[in-house]
Amino acid sequence: MALNYTRAPWATSYLVIAGGGGGGDNGDGHAGGGGGAGGYRSSVFGEDSGGGASAEAALSLGVGVYSLVVGAGGAGGSSISNGSSGANSIFSSVTSVGGGGGGGLNNVSPGVGGGSGGGGGGRTSSAGGEGTTSQGFDGGNATTGDVGGQNAGGGGGGADEAGTNGNYGGAAGGNGGAGLTSSITGSAVGRAGGGGGGLSRDGAAGTASDGGGQGSSNNAGGPSAGTVNTGGGGGGGTNESGSNGGSGVVIFALPVQASVTFSGGVTQTSAVVGVNKVYTVTAAGPTDTVTIG
Repeated sequence: MALNYTRAPWATSYLVIAGGGGGGDNGDGHAGGGGGAGGYRSSVFGEDSGGGASAEAALSLGVGVYSLVVGAGGAGGSSISNGSSGANSIFSSVTSVGGGGGGGLNNVSPGVGGGSGGGGGGRTSSAGGEGTTSQGFDGGNATTGDVGGQNAGGGGGGADEAGTNGNYGGAAGGNGGAGLTSSITGSAVGRAGGGGGGLSRDGAAGTASDGGGQGSSNNAGGPSAGTVNTGGGGGGGTNESGSNGGSGVVIFALPVQASVTFSGGVTQTSAVVGVNKVYTVTAAGPTDTVTIG
């Protein structure tokens, strides 16, 4: 079916980002991994999808009712547990996978796979979780120190790059992988960065960008949460709970002539950008929809 810019079926570009994973909490003086960013899928011309993929093809949407879900961020781990994975985001036939939680269990504690993978945690050199093809990158590995299983958690994977490995000997938690920048709304905004890993000694907590949350260390304070509506991963904890991942977002652009209405549970804003009207959906539950006419 050919794309059309004057009548239905409408040419529809989109950016669909899932919820980011929560950071892990190893507790007891050990560090958790950062949460992975939510899966990132984009059809915006000249931009990229996550995981090193090119932009996808625009959708051709006829008159009808379409699924619309904005994934919640995953909860940070507490009392020695992995962070929870983020929830999927959906627009029509496009599904982005929630980011994986950061590792936080005792002993072997790999990061959880997801849109982007969570960083490894625990008392061993646990691996980061795997990212989803064409949505995000892997989390970084944890590394173990020489005193009582102390460790440096891996950074969560981001849409544009993998999380880095923790470096206990170098006194640094793993950094969250960078996200991607999109101008679908008319302004350049970075989203879907991975969360930073924790460090169970004095030193540098894992850093984060593009909505990801910073990790923690013994002297750097607690971890920070992923930013809402960016799909950023939460920071990994050290002697405290990991932080929550950021919720996702669904953004799509239709020619201004198109008629668009939403079900009652949707929170959204819209703005005219060139010849299109761009809709930014910041909340939508499993039963919500958008009707296009």
